[in-house]
Amino acid sequence: MDQDNRIGDTLLEVKNISLSFGGVKALTDISFDIKEGEIRAIIGPNGAGKSSMLNVINGFYHPQEGEVWFRGKKREAMKPYQVARQGVARTFQNIALFKGMSTLDNLMTGCITHMKTNIFLQAIWKGPAEREELEFRERVEHIIDFLGIQAIRKTPVGRLPYGMQKRVELGRALAAQPKLLLLDEPMAGMNLEEKEDMSRFILDVNDVFGTTITLIEHDIGVVMDLSDRIVVLDYGCKLADGTPDVVRNDQAVIDAYLGVSHDD
Repeated sequence: MDQDNRIGDTLLEVKNISLSFGGVKALTDISFDIKEGEIRAIIGPNGAGKSSMLNVINGFYHPQEGEVWFRGKKREAMKPYQVARQGVARTFQNIALFKGMSTLDNLMTGCITHMKTNIFLQAIWKGPAEREELEFRERVEHIIDFLGIQAIRKTPVGRLPYGMQKRVELGRALAAQPKLLLLDEPMAGMNLEEKEDMSRFILDVNDVFGTTITLIEHDIGVVMDLSDRIVVLDYGCKLADGTPDVVRNDQAVIDAYLGVSHDD
């Protein structure tokens, strides 16, 4: 994808991030940035540290060394819900939906981080609470139309096919109105048709909503087609960083990843 006027200033930057669990180093001195409006991919073999990096970005892990800067300000140690309130949403490799709840209700849970009315007002559902819920419902209905899931809006998500559940999870993340959307293997386990659908939705989310996207994905063809820039990790270290063409032709990447068969 060509960079164009979608791409703005730096939205998030990780500086010299190192993360260890006991004596095991998950990340070593990693630095890169994510610019507003771009689709930024993180790739690498299993165990490269990709999910650990997403966990640092969304506040689930706190690195022993390094800094995270968001919108020009250094971010202090935060819990994931605090990071979410800043405008960072995430989907997971393993679907994390409420299986007994309907598609609509699952999408409504994505609005919780923006809820401002107190529990008492929510309980009596009057005044501000009513207005707030109607506003959230309007947002969710727009997402349902956008993702083409009107037919399953009242269906418990546990009954849905895997690919459709992944689409609902994307919708729930969008309901949080993220500035930065983190997608952890959004196409894992999908067939070709489902991958094509999800690729189209990712491009549309970036284009229509103007959402900055960072994704982990093992399908290299998908990554090369979708991404503006790619950072490559290997054994917790940064191996390469650049446009798809730069990464595709990097000999270190070819040796460590692209030219090797992996069971992932």
